[in-house]
Amino acid sequence: MIARTWRGKATAEKADDYQRHFTKHVAPRLRELAGHNGAYLLRREEGGAVEFLAVTLWESIESVRAFAGRNPEVAIVEPEGQAALSSFDHFARHYDIAYHGS
Repeated sequence: MIARTWRGKATAEKADDYQRHFTKHVAPRLRELAGHNGAYLLRREEGGAVEFLAVTLWESIESVRAFAGRNPEVAIVEPEGQAALSSFDHFARHYDIAYHGS
């Protein structure tokens, strides 16, 4: 399994807008994709801003490519999400899941 990670920042005033966008638009679309195995949106306040870390889980790098395109390192950030963020990574990172416990 592959974990795809991506980071973005929002002002305190816009953070809820981004969280709402992710939960109402991004996550439902991801659930429809073959090979998608779940998502987390992590949130923390830092110095008056809010940092988000999105972690999506995929069966394989091929399933990531089916979502992200030929170069899976390129971040997919929709215009509505960009509008709520003050900055964001234009790249994503991928990790093999070495251990999963409960």
